[in-house]
Amino acid sequence: MTAKSPPFDELDRKIVATLMENARASFAEIGASIGLSATAVKRRVDRLRKTDVITGFRATVRPAALGWRTEAYIEVYCDSAAPPRRLAEVARKYPEIAAAMTVTGAADALLHIRATDVEHFEEVLERIRSEPFIRKTISYMVLSHLLPESPEAGASESAPDAASRGATDRAANLL
Repeated sequence: MTAKSPPFDELDRKIVATLMENARASFAEIGASIGLSATAVKRRVDRLRKTDVITGFRATVRPAALGWRTEAYIEVYCDSAAPPRRLAEVARKYPEIAAAMTVTGAADALLHIRATDVEHFEEVLERIRSEPFIRKTISYMVLSHLLPESPEAGASESAPDAASRGATDRAANLL
């Protein structure tokens, strides 16, 4: 007989939302905010990690602090049906590619690019375009982030309280 994992309940949702907002929150801090002991929070976090609900913890870094001041998205159109495996190999070749995914619609893939400046972005774009199976690309430069508290924008823990609450509310709503 296999053991059934406990259901993902409202307390789990609150724990995950808190950790998404601040992965450095202690079990005691989380417990105090949701009405559990630190030990109970730890047990739940351990279970959430074991069942791959929580897959890791990371630091969110402001990209500009690392010199990545230019950001863009590139739609990639391939000759014939390039397999996702091949697109993934290309994406791994470029450290400037922050994220890559296959998509529905006319494009085959969408790449999220970070570069030091426009000249650097243009050089990356040309390298991507030189891949033998890429037929064309369409680029979109990011002007501003409409959700500056999001991890994609490089939000930090020093975000204003209202923005932090908004991010936590959105995270809880996603769960």
